[in-house]
This record gives sequence, structure tokens and C-alpha cells, in this order.
Amino acid sequence: MAKKTSAKARAAARKQRDKWKTKRWYTIRAPRHPWNFKRIGETIGETDEHILGRVYEMTQQEFDGNFSKMHVVMRFRVTECVGQDALTTFIGHHHQTDHTRRQIRRYRGKVDDVVDAITTDGYLVRMKPLIITQQRVQTSVKQDMRTRARDVIIAFTSKNTYADVQMALLDGKLEEEIEKAVKSIYPVRSLAIRKSQLLQEGVVPSFGPTLDEIHADEQRQAAELKAKKAAALAAAMAEEEAESDADDASEEPEEAPAEEAPAEEAPAEEAPAEEAPAASDDVDYSSMTVAELKELLKAAGKPVSGKKADLIARLNE
Repeated sequence: MAKKTSAKARAAARKQRDKWKTKRWYTIRAPRHPWNFKRIGETIGETDEHILGRVYEMTQQEFDGNFSKMHVVMRFRVTECVGQDALTTFIGHHHQTDHTRRQIRRYRGKVDDVVDAITTDGYLVRMKPLIITQQRVQTSVKQDMRTRARDVIIAFTSKNTYADVQMALLDGKLEEEIEKAVKSIYPVRSLAIRKSQLLQEGVVPSFGPTLDEIHADEQRQAAELKAKKAAALAAAMAEEEAESDADDASEEPEEAPAEEAPAEEAPAEEAPAEEAPAASDDVDYSSMTVAELKELLKAAGKPVSGKKADLIARLNE
């Protein structure tokens, strides 16, 4: 009996569990502020614990459609799961390595730095600016440009929230302010915040639309899109019906001659009128040709052989 039990246990252990059946899809959403829980992707997992902590990367072109920012990679970390929604926090961005490498050339100066700054809502952010000058510059000039850029970054960050800093990093506002500050020292060929990283979180903002409001808005947009598609389909079908009716109407005149066929048979009914001259004595047969006389004889059912005089004699009978 013990052997049977152990055999059953081994057989059950050999059965592989299909893990895919226990998994479900989660919708990855951007932070509430400033992105209003924007849908940015999907991921799959068994439970919420497997989703928490995942890092999702996407290019800025995929995020907001800005083609000029296709080299910028945005990073989001899942911090909370609400039903089928995985809520994230923006943890930084970086430029693709090949794009950064193309900016650096011989006979150009490179000025880079690492700056840690704190926002008004307590977020600690690390930024790495990269300045490329028109030509090579001395170390003292590089140090002046580096110091000026650092001051601008710290001053801007200390006056804005983390959400504002995110927007400034992605739309180039912070880069423009740095360029204005350093171009007076030496001409700049290109300037970028090539990398940012969230080191410590601060106060989570509570304003902005709630997740329920976002769901209601998405359902409303889906319903409107469905109604527009249905209306477009109905209009297309109505247009096809109108074209088919027009084609049928244009084909009706071509069938009219077939209905008027009896009118063409009218000469056949008047055939007896052609026999009337044969029965009349007032007709001058001598003035007619032989062919005409033969036609009259054929109509009368008489022979058509012989000379003209014979034909006239037969007609006069």
C-alpha cells in the first residue's frame, strides 16, 4: 500500500503546472502628476507582488510622439497595483549611448558633471549635464562652464516640484536655461542633460484626476470612437446603396427597345396592303422592272419564271 502511495506522489510531482493560466495582464500607467495616469504599456504576472518593483523603459517618441526625442529613454518603476492597473513613478531618463558618442568629436571640448539637487517637495534627483563646445577649451574655461551649469540646475530644482522638473527635463526647458548661462563663457555646439536619476522620493502629490475618473474618461472615449465607426460604416453602406440605385436607373432605358418590339412587327401586319396592287387593275405593270414584278408574283404565290410579258400576264389574271 505504501508503494502505491509513493507512486501516486511521484506521478503528481511529474505533472507540470501551467503557470501561464495563473497569470494576468496589468496595464502600466504613468504617474498621476503630471501625466494623469497615462497608459504607457502592459505587463504580465501572477500576483501584485511579482509586478511591484518592475522597471518599464520606453523612448520619449513612443511616450509623447516627439520624433526628435527618439534617442531619449524614459524609465518608470511600478510602485503600486490597483486592480489591473500598475501605477508607476518616473525614476529618470538617459540618452542612448550611440547618440552621445556621435556628439563627441576630435577638436571639440567636452564638459560633463554630476549634480545632486532637491526639489521643493523633497525629491532628491541626480542629473548629468553634457556640454560640447565648438573647439577645444582650456581646463579653467571648462571649470567655469561646469560651475555655471551646476548653479543653474540647483537653483531651478530648488524652486520647482519634481513634476515640474520632469517636464523641464523632457521638453528641453532646463537645457535652454543652462545654455543661456554658459554660452557667454564660450560658444556651445550642443548641450543636454544626458541622464537623470531619482535617488530619494519625497511628498507624493494628491491633486489631479483620480484613477476612477481616468477609467470613466477612457470608457467615454471608447464609446465615442465606437459610435463614430458605426456612423462611418452606416454612411458608407448608404452611399453604396445610392450608387447601386443609380446604376439600376441608368440601365432601364437600354431595356426599352425590347418592350417596343411589337411596334417593329407592324410592317408584317400591313403585308396585305402590299397585295392590294396585285388585285387592282389600275396598276401600270409595264412601267415596273422585272425584279419588281417578280416580287409581286412572290407575294401573290405565283411562278416568277418567264419574260416580262409573261409576268405581267400572270399579274393581270
